[in-house]
Amino acid sequence: MPKTTRSAAGVGWKLFPIALAVLAGALFSLSVRPTQQHFDYTFRIADAFLHGHLGLNSQPPSWLNEMVRVREEYYSVFPLGAVLAVLPVALLGEVGLMKGFSGGFLAALIAGLCVYSFYQLAGVDPNSKPRRILLALFPIFGTWSWCNLGLGGSWQIALGFALLGQAGALYLTLQRQRPFLAGACFALAFGNRTELILTLPIYLYFWSPWPDAHLPSGNRAAKGLPRGWKPLGWFLAIPVALAICTAAYNFARFDSIFDFGYARIANLTQEPWYRSGLFSLHAIPWNAFKMLFEGMQDIPTFPYLRPYPFGCSIFLSSPFLFLLFREGGNLKALAWSVIGLLTLVLWCHGNPGGWQFSYRYAMVLLPWMFLLLLHNGPRKLSATELGLFLVSVAINAIAVYEFLWTNDIHP
Repeated sequence: MPKTTRSAAGVGWKLFPIALAVLAGALFSLSVRPTQQHFDYTFRIADAFLHGHLGLNSQPPSWLNEMVRVREEYYSVFPLGAVLAVLPVALLGEVGLMKGFSGGFLAALIAGLCVYSFYQLAGVDPNSKPRRILLALFPIFGTWSWCNLGLGGSWQIALGFALLGQAGALYLTLQRQRPFLAGACFALAFGNRTELILTLPIYLYFWSPWPDAHLPSGNRAAKGLPRGWKPLGWFLAIPVALAICTAAYNFARFDSIFDFGYARIANLTQEPWYRSGLFSLHAIPWNAFKMLFEGMQDIPTFPYLRPYPFGCSIFLSSPFLFLLFREGGNLKALAWSVIGLLTLVLWCHGNPGGWQFSYRYAMVLLPWMFLLLLHNGPRKLSATELGLFLVSVAINAIAVYEFLWTNDIHP
């Protein structure tokens, strides 16, 4: 092959992840209808930031019932990181380039960036191109992320940013080894979903300055990972800054650095699922049932399945996840530990997630599930993986249709 031809082919493959991400984002945008983007809590607070306020000076619309009034202002219970994540959208609105909160646009952007990050992360080991493409598309189109992110409300967008932040942090740690950017992505993740701060020890382990800290043998990323106090410091720079700013933000609103305001929502503690508190061991059975065992309704007409409006098993919504239990994988113990810890925290939350397809909170588990699926399978795409992927996409396409394009599913 002539040198110029080889060079052009190399450039083409370098641009391929970007093209795949753009295509995925476009397909996502065309397939969803953001019916909940009017729940624009974070956007309204970000817009208030631009005008020198931490909250709203006037009473918000009635549908924004999770705003908390303290003194003369109304505050959002979303953490600071979730507000900062949509600040660029507020800036675009301020200069007239965007009108209001475009949850659909943000959801599509997040979907495309997730596909890019997962595709690049799949290059940690020498997998075939078709398998990398399938694995990159799976977390968005083969799981409940498609439907829930497509709703476009602040709750779903925050989960999408948490998914993207984790995917980016793992990619920039295990594949590219960029500590500052990896730290920024980690801050994006826990800034939107506070429970993800529990994964910090994993990243500290990866960037540890001690010579005996290493990734499992056989993992290509173990070679050349820069370690020492300097890379660790670069990784922690933005997360530490965000943690300090979040503490100050909480104190300025609620006079406590640990108070995010959630318990202050009007009548929240009177709801039956919060009688034992916002977090309680009593909530575990209900959450476990919703996440693992809840089924769907069978109906006599197309599409023959109808999800319940408040949850169904993640394995029923995504049969591809049954491949998690294959033997092997360099990061098996680490990934299962993170999944177990985060799942325990999610199960202790009094409400399993409200209006949703499947178990939306489990979106934060997908990057760690991705690592398991990446390492415990063959290097080349198998017929089993392809078949389960297509079934998973079909099930989630049905959910998108029924939740976002029809009025068949009601509370």
